[in-house]
Amino acid sequence: MEPFSIRRGDGNLVLAMPHTGTFVPPGVWTALNDRGRALADTDWHLDRLYGGLVLDATIVSANFHRYVIDANRDPSGQSLYPGQNTTGLCPLTDFEGEPIYGEGKQPDDAEIARRLATYHAPYHAALLAELERVRRKHGVVVLYDCHSIRSRIAFLFDGQLPDLNVGTNDGVTCAPQMEQAVARICTEAPGFTSVLNGRFRGGWTTRHYGRPQHGMHAIQMELAQHTHLATEAAPFAYDERKAERLRAPLKAVLEALVAIAEEHTNKQDS
Repeated sequence: MEPFSIRRGDGNLVLAMPHTGTFVPPGVWTALNDRGRALADTDWHLDRLYGGLVLDATIVSANFHRYVIDANRDPSGQSLYPGQNTTGLCPLTDFEGEPIYGEGKQPDDAEIARRLATYHAPYHAALLAELERVRRKHGVVVLYDCHSIRSRIAFLFDGQLPDLNVGTNDGVTCAPQMEQAVARICTEAPGFTSVLNGRFRGGWTTRHYGRPQHGMHAIQMELAQHTHLATEAAPFAYDERKAERLRAPLKAVLEALVAIAEEHTNKQDS
């Protein structure tokens, strides 16, 4: 299987989906234990949730599961959140802190390097190529990194996560107007809670590509899964009613980012 999928659009928006894939190669599958094979930490149904919200957006999706290698982690293995519980480049535990490999079957350094070369690097090469293509066309590109997670995970955070978690690495990765517009839309979205740069301030993708001074803006959205799933447990079924309610503010967010990017493009041209 190809490590990534691309749906190209003509607009200035690129959606990245690094954690929607469920492919696990046979050698990794046999090394996982039953808990690992449940693939519980998938970003379930985000492709369906975001489908059609902005018709001319480009979408780059990782087809491999994050347990193979996490496409939203620094390839060096450096932690995104020093001092806080998290999962690594090649996770050895799930989000509950429980082992996902059979005894003695964890990947060694050579295996991690192989997975980097086979999955992580090709995904990011494809994503960068699309970002550069869009930036050449428009002068400005917006990378919107799509994520979701269960709303209660004691290993990672206390209490219940807000519904809409916006990450810009404390304002570094996108223009202030973009951060402000997205935060305002989320705050005003009826029936939803939100936070800006809370527990999730933007992963490696957002931090690595967000260079607003060079016309490349990046922002992460981490959704609490109860906003669009019937239940945050297997079988992680999509809830059409919940999802339609959520799609309205998400559409407003994406349209605002597109509009602000177009304003930046017009300023460059004038």
